[in-house]
Amino acid sequence: MANDDKALAPAPGSVPDAARRNLLKAAPLGALAVVAARARAAEAAPAAAPEPQDDAKPKGYHETEHIRRYYRTAAYW
Repeated sequence: MANDDKALAPAPGSVPDAARRNLLKAAPLGALAVVAARARAAEAAPAAAPEPQDDAKPKGYHETEHIRRYYRTAAYW
């Protein structure tokens, strides 16, 4: 176990990089700023008007021109 303790200990005379530590400390604050900015933008944006329901649209499968074109190119007919 003595060898494991030496592997975890810093090398003598090594100095931790302060800039790297500051970046790691500031990362959560940056993430919070992004979340707050998105929340504020969502509040400021007007709500989209609901699309009117079109009852004339057929429900389920219906053959349209682009479907017929696909059948022709896929050699189903």
